[in-house]
This record gives sequence, C-alpha cells and structure tokens, in this order.
Amino acid sequence: MEQGVTNNNHQLALVNREKMTLDGVKNVGSYDQSELLLDTVAGVLLIKGENLHLTQLNLDQGKIALTGVINALTYSNESLTQKSKGLLGKIFK
Repeated sequence: MEQGVTNNNHQLALVNREKMTLDGVKNVGSYDQSELLLDTVAGVLLIKGENLHLTQLNLDQGKIALTGVINALTYSNESLTQKSKGLLGKIFK
C-alpha cells in the first residue's frame, strides 16, 4: 500500500460537472487547467476539462477536490509512469 492512503476505498463525487471530490488518491502525475492525471487505488484516472483548479490536495489522506468544467473521466489499468510516457509521446510526435 502506498504511504498516506489509509484504506483501499475510492470514492468520487461530481456535482453539476463543476465540482469534484475524490478519495483514494495516491499520487498526482500531472496537472494543468485542461487535464489532471491521478494515481488512485482503483487505477490511473485521467480527468479532462476546462479551467480545472485544485481546491484541496491532501495526499496523506488521499483526498483531492477540484473545480472547473469536467468533460471526461477515464480510468486505466496502466501505471502512472506508463500513462505519463504515453501522454508525452503524443505531445512530441
């Protein structure tokens, strides 16, 4: 188990596609206003949107909150390292 995450629960709450809270987050892979890549206990989660802003980041408790327009949520079984390399590969093609 990763340091900081106290259990294997993963919860996601989304309100009107504008506010989101997540539990079970182990690490943040990358973050900008249009994309957030997270390593969670349920796999790697890619959040795409517009004007994304982290309002809470507490990796010791595994909690993240964000605001903005959320357009897509995609889970992957790849590791965070593999997913990050894939995104960078697309950028530099």
